[in-house]
Amino acid sequence: MRIIFTVTNELNFDQRMIRICNSLIHTGSQVKIIGVKFKNSSPLQEKKYQQKRLRIFFKKGFGFYFEYNIRLSLYLLFQKADIFCCIDIDTMIPVFLVSGIKSKKRVYDAHEYFSQQKEIITRPAIYRVWHFIERVLLPKFLNGYTVSQGIAKEFLNRYGVQYEVIRNVPLLKPLPGIGIKEKIILYRGNVNEGRGFEFLIPAMKNVKATLVICGEGNYLSKAKILVEEHELGNSILFKGKFLPDELDELTMHSYIGVNFVEPLGQNQILSLANKFFDYMHNAIPQVTMNFPEYKKINDEYEVAILIDELSITAISNSLNLLLTDKELYNRLQQNCLEARKVYNWENEEKKLIAFYDKVAGS
Repeated sequence: MRIIFTVTNELNFDQRMIRICNSLIHTGSQVKIIGVKFKNSSPLQEKKYQQKRLRIFFKKGFGFYFEYNIRLSLYLLFQKADIFCCIDIDTMIPVFLVSGIKSKKRVYDAHEYFSQQKEIITRPAIYRVWHFIERVLLPKFLNGYTVSQGIAKEFLNRYGVQYEVIRNVPLLKPLPGIGIKEKIILYRGNVNEGRGFEFLIPAMKNVKATLVICGEGNYLSKAKILVEEHELGNSILFKGKFLPDELDELTMHSYIGVNFVEPLGQNQILSLANKFFDYMHNAIPQVTMNFPEYKKINDEYEVAILIDELSITAISNSLNLLLTDKELYNRLQQNCLEARKVYNWENEEKKLIAFYDKVAGS
């Protein structure tokens, strides 16, 4: 199989796509992923699959998406592939057009319920555009997969497509330093609005530990202002982006992970973030939301404290409970070690390979 994936992000840091591309390369497929060349992009990490970055003049907003879709469409026209796969809605138009022109198969990999993100549903004009694209084109992508059962069920109910569930989970790795933990509370991922920073940051006034925030995003500048306003510069550190292996090293030696999302929009409520599994795989108990997908896993393997609402009190109480109750902490940590044996990429990879074999043979 010759497969081309299209994304709008930085190729070095997209752990899900790195895993997917590596898994398919090992089956003998030819794999290429196309992303964006940003001004501050670091040199591409060497991989066994092909990587291509397209230079874009506009850096954000409508101009960025319009220019990238045009450039991507033109680029894809001259590429040979058996399957074109778009990652989320923002590269769906080029893949739909080119796969149609070339009479090739198309796949949709929904990392999230794109049109239902808080950043989109709270902006009516932007929502109308993305929801229109999703409503018109998603039903034409009969082959696809997503990260949670909840999103797959919504796609079936709304658009009549039966998508596979391939979770965003890490590879199993040895944990040599499980007993060596610093009193670090870790947030890893995009520092975007809707991720609870306006509650997490002031909550740290009542928590005797250091909060380390690893990532960048559209809320980063506001988060830094909040830290200054609450005079928490000594206990909250912004570390920026890490390469995947470096981030796992930091995660392994942290004490607690946090994963907060505002309950606004179906994407948030049905989410199953990769950081939930990253904390699990590094044997770090976490505090996260009492949303259906998290609750389902936590009922099976208690790896987290679930909170019903985003509030300063709920967050600080939960963090302090994990910091002070050693018996609870050890129980959750041991449960992480058991859960990672089930929720790992070695298991999800089998579903991914079977999916692409089926698409290629259909």
